[in-house]
Amino acid sequence: MNVQTILQYGVRILIIFMILPVHEFAHAWVAYKLGDNTARYSGRLTMNPFSHVDILGSICLLLTGFGWAKPVPINPLNFKNRKAGTALTALAGPLSNLIVAYIAMIILKIIMWIAFGGEFYYSNTYAYINIIFQYFITINIFLAVFNLIPVPPLDGSRILCYFLPDSFEYKLAQYEQIIYILFIVFVLFFNVLDGPLSWIGDKIFSLFDFMTGWLDMLMNVIIN
Repeated sequence: MNVQTILQYGVRILIIFMILPVHEFAHAWVAYKLGDNTARYSGRLTMNPFSHVDILGSICLLLTGFGWAKPVPINPLNFKNRKAGTALTALAGPLSNLIVAYIAMIILKIIMWIAFGGEFYYSNTYAYINIIFQYFITINIFLAVFNLIPVPPLDGSRILCYFLPDSFEYKLAQYEQIIYILFIVFVLFFNVLDGPLSWIGDKIFSLFDFMTGWLDMLMNVIIN
């Protein structure tokens, strides 16, 4: 096992015990702020990873880079606006991953400027730092994009239902488990989404690189 593979496994462990809890906490916190205490009473309004970790989902993430945590329970009837509250709660998880990815890119650039002064010449230290952060950022972006797919029970389906009539929403909920099983089979065994997800992920990564361009200019002025 080479160094790059070891570092990637290390990042996956970090994702399991730090980022998946952030994602689920974001769901719980927004639901709580919108009037639903279900997650709080279930012990999910916390950053404690052991409250969120799903064993099977963690093993899958460690082995393949694709995984999940235990879904946060909510009661949409507690929201003042059921559909809006459900959609905003669902959006909170993927949005938290994108925020973490953006912050990680800022930290990476600060480290690179301070450690290498903007001269990103090749060295083992530079390569290892770059691998860790780029993989960390990429997984966060992937988790956000994947969860925004409008297939139940992914977050994207909850957001989609905001724009759909109640009759369609109830029909979607009725067949949720069957749809999700078929979806996972196609994703894991046929890799039908690898291309689109990679393309979208690359575009978001480039966008974040552009959106942190202010930091490059600032650090260039400070250091040089």
